Amino acid sequence: MTVIDANGLILGRLASIVAHRLLSGEQIDIINAEKALVSGSPETTVSKYKTMRRKGSKERGPYFPKRSDMILRRTIRGMLPYKKAFGKAAFSRLRVYMGIPKELTDVEVETLNSAHKSRLSTIKVTDLEKVSQRLGAKNRVR
Repeated sequence: MTVIDANGLILGRLASIVAHRLLSGEQIDIINAEKALVSGSPETTVSKYKTMRRKGSKERGPYFPKRSDMILRRTIRGMLPYKKAFGKAAFSRLRVYMGIPKELTDVEVETLNSAHKSRLSTIKVTDLEKVSQRLGAKNRVR
């Protein structure tokens, strides 16, 4: 089992690396999901996520989450062939948490240097917690 700290990591790069590792058979837990970064201006980012939430209907979907841990999980799902059996099995090996749960406090944590903010060429970023709060979520770190 691998534990990855999402603090200061770019959302898309983190998601693509994790999706690749899930398909290779790893069990991955991601902590501090609310501290992952989304590149781009905050206003544009929030408006794009609001547009995604407004698509479809309540009866038929698509359903897009508000909470930051679920947004990260949904982003990773989009990079997996989740409708096929091996993609579904890979997605089931993923756990995403806001904050650090008690059972993972003593576990060695890995960070991904290839997904770190320092590799980003723009200074316009916002964290996933602020995006989810603007969507109406009540982020509560357990």
